[in-house]
Amino acid sequence: MESTPLEISPEELHRRLQAGHDLQLIDVREPEEYEYCHVPGSQLLPLGELTRRADEIRLEGPVVVICHHGVRSGQAAGYLRHRLGRTNVLNLRGGVAAWAERVDLAFPTY
Repeated sequence: MESTPLEISPEELHRRLQAGHDLQLIDVREPEEYEYCHVPGSQLLPLGELTRRADEIRLEGPVVVICHHGVRSGQAAGYLRHRLGRTNVLNLRGGVAAWAERVDLAFPTY
């Protein structure tokens, strides 16, 4: 039996977005980080608000959780998987830092 992947690379996320895949992108950074830069189409849902706003994250279809380096989004994805039983959640490996380095060289970094 094939296991469900837990992470997605920046390149794979970019490929899927370019191909028009229906993905929900959840950015768990703080509002000022999100305002500075974010992956187009992502929705801000700070990590500290995740437990009370989890109903904003869809149950069906792929959800990609995003942060700066992949640590906070990994925590969020773990919570969604282990506490809420979500199997449709992927962590963006390396976060927006990796996105800027490997996909969009014009993407602002901090």
